[in-house]
Amino acid sequence: MSEVQIGLAAALEQFSPRESIRLAKLAEEQGFSGQMAADHFQPWVPQQGEASFVWSVLASLAENTTGDLGPGVTCPSFRLHPAMVAQAAATLEATYPGRTWLGIGSGEALNEHIIGGYWPEAPERVRRMFEALEIIRKLFTGKDVKHSGEFFKLHTTRLWTLPEGPPPPVYIASAGPYTSRKTGELADGLITPGASIDKLAGIVENFNQGAKKAGKDPDSMPKLLQVHLSWAEDDETAWANALDQWPNGGMKFPKADVRSPFDFAQMAKLVRREDFEGRMVVSSDPDVHRAALQKYVDAGFNRIYIHNVGRNQDEFLNTFGKEVLPKLNA
Repeated sequence: MSEVQIGLAAALEQFSPRESIRLAKLAEEQGFSGQMAADHFQPWVPQQGEASFVWSVLASLAENTTGDLGPGVTCPSFRLHPAMVAQAAATLEATYPGRTWLGIGSGEALNEHIIGGYWPEAPERVRRMFEALEIIRKLFTGKDVKHSGEFFKLHTTRLWTLPEGPPPPVYIASAGPYTSRKTGELADGLITPGASIDKLAGIVENFNQGAKKAGKDPDSMPKLLQVHLSWAEDDETAWANALDQWPNGGMKFPKADVRSPFDFAQMAKLVRREDFEGRMVVSSDPDVHRAALQKYVDAGFNRIYIHNVGRNQDEFLNTFGKEVLPKLNA
């Protein structure tokens, strides 16, 4: 399994910082490599119960593990000015050189509306994200820089703490055609959520087109996949975990404009088992999960970060470490 990296998607919406650190250490002992930590100001639904500050937890995760890590994903556009995201990412890489990456996205109202500003439509959010990327790139040079754009201003300044080596690579969360192409053109790699193989193939193709337009080799660029799944020792528990802890996985509509965990909780009452079909594997059979992950590997994703949505994390990590990870083939 040397060419396939299966990491853990650390659900900071569900688990306290100390529990997340314990699970990261256990995951590494079981053969998982790397951490993609969620950046949430609020959980999706109240019963998830947590929302710690991702940059604090990433530093602790790095101190207690040896693999790669980064936020999956942070929004450098509303709660946090892109200059602050650049500073956080540069500091993390300076502390743990060669291990970190910066994952960015265009944001969701659940986490970003809290500052009380106008919540724009998706195309504007995407433009903000790409302008934020421009500022982050400027600051990563270590030179005195300034910026005056459509959305952001930056008075002449620099980052004073930088890694001795290269800055962390920037990966962008993309699922739509335009964003995927621009990500290939402007970013160092792609992050996308698990979906049907046909949909993922379209995302990758658009990403590759953008990379080629920029004169880059798309085959050499990281393509990170985040996969939510529900495993438990019996099917009924796996389904109960999915419906209680991760009903958002069965919501077949865009979620970026919903502002409250309590609103999501009301929507969750409408979610049924069949709504997870094609969106999330729910099964007690490790081989069913292995086969699903193998399809992603065969589709070209060799860095996959998985999240079991239940509270049964120890059993999940032990089972997957023994029965799933060793059987995946690049």
